Amino acid sequence: MLKQLEGSRAVAEAVAMCRPQVICAYPITPQTHIVEALSAMVKTGDLEAEFLNVESEFAAMSVAIGASAAGARAYTATASQGLLYMSEAVYNAAGLGLPIVMTVANRAIGAPINIWNDHSDSMSQRDAGWLQLFAETNQEALDLHIQAFRIAEELSIPVMVCMDGFLLTHASERVDIPEPGQVDAFLPRYEPRQVLDPDDPVSIGAMVGPEAFTEVRYLAFERMRQSLGVIESAAADFAKTFKRDSGGLVRPYLTDDAEIIVIALGSVLGTVKDTVDDLRADGMKVGVLGITTFRPFPAEAVREALGVKPRHVIVLERALAPGTGGIVTADIRMALAGRLAPRISTVIAGLGGRAVTRKSLRGLLEQDDLDPLTFLDLDTRLVDRELQRMRAARRSGPSPENILRDLGITASGIG
Repeated sequence: MLKQLEGSRAVAEAVAMCRPQVICAYPITPQTHIVEALSAMVKTGDLEAEFLNVESEFAAMSVAIGASAAGARAYTATASQGLLYMSEAVYNAAGLGLPIVMTVANRAIGAPINIWNDHSDSMSQRDAGWLQLFAETNQEALDLHIQAFRIAEELSIPVMVCMDGFLLTHASERVDIPEPGQVDAFLPRYEPRQVLDPDDPVSIGAMVGPEAFTEVRYLAFERMRQSLGVIESAAADFAKTFKRDSGGLVRPYLTDDAEIIVIALGSVLGTVKDTVDDLRADGMKVGVLGITTFRPFPAEAVREALGVKPRHVIVLERALAPGTGGIVTADIRMALAGRLAPRISTVIAGLGGRAVTRKSLRGLLEQDDLDPLTFLDLDTRLVDRELQRMRAARRSGPSPENILRDLGITASGIG
């Protein structure tokens, strides 16, 4: 059924059709509309589930861990500082092999405080042992949640579905809402691989010493590798059941003859594709490779999609690793190691919600001498002015406030 819905509401309807038994929530912008919608469904009786309002994001993940260990299908959502606050429990959920599904409404991490979109939050947890799936559109965000429960429960691995805060969560688009019967046919009844049962007692979360810790961690690594095939299989079955392609590992766009290929994750792919269409009309051979599955990293699929044609690969990153630069770029270099690799450039773009425009992308892609690391639309005058202040006086003051003052903006705190 086609509906015009806010992205958060579309995700809430998808999650509800997956019939979670325990939903635990703590509000943080921009994911709050998702759990608000789910709580309303529980209150009206449209969704039969336990909805728990908890006192923090750490408590939300802790409740999800307990519920999943007890054999319940568990779901939660968070963003930004909330994800960092639950980080210890995030690692525990993966280490315990619990198939929790969590929406991350991607938002920048402070300081300084920023509530707008980039990928800093989920990237900070990239090695926590969770699968990470990135949605390009609200339709894909809806679809990925349905697939996420199936993938998580087949392998007993937790899954983050990452959707760009505000750009998707608060944007209204036309989406195809499936019938509950379709979801029931696609998503099997939950049969946990491990469960706390008084009639068959086991220990979940026992201490493991040096004699076995490496082997336990290797098994976690192996399950992540196995998940690549499960993700592809789930996407193929989803296409058969729902009559549309969604999910999978990577999504090439006009890459077959491309001499320049842009790699990106999330909603920015729409703008990149529009820019590529414009450049193609002018005769430039440019393509796009969208990465849907970021963890585990689909190195083989990336190699196959890039082929041997491109002379230049540009990785558009919505997060920054200070002192290094690109996060996704490191995985791209690893995937291409040992072969005749193209020139690779990292472009840091859209941090803290800054718009990534077709005009800026076009100017970027038309450069023949692009540096190995570029900050798109960086205002170097502001940066230089602050660097001069720092050289002139030891007590030069907080840089964020100084820059805002240079822009004529009054600094303010956001609670």
